[in-house]
Amino acid sequence: MAQYLISVLFDTTDLATAEEMAAIDVFNEQLQADGHWVFAGGLASPSTATVIDGRDGEAVFTDGPYLESKEHIAGFWIIEAPHLDVALRLAALGSKHCNRKVELRPFLAA
Repeated sequence: MAQYLISVLFDTTDLATAEEMAAIDVFNEQLQADGHWVFAGGLASPSTATVIDGRDGEAVFTDGPYLESKEHIAGFWIIEAPHLDVALRLAALGSKHCNRKVELRPFLAA
């Protein structure tokens, strides 16, 4: 089984509606029932981000997101799937259930 990150992309800081949250809950329950669930979570607004650069001695802290863009990552799922085709199908279902675009990326093999 490989692990994949499904990032939920959105272009506003609006929270999911009650209907979207209910659909996300159904999707989460199905992921768990089918053994694909690893972890999931929603993220606060990009304005709450802090970028930390500790590469050169004393860490430098900068308020705000690393990248300014129209879209941001609003949440994510970490799933397990036997191969890419299954992960792609699950990502498509996740997109449908949360009513947002998603990006699928595999974790590097350890």
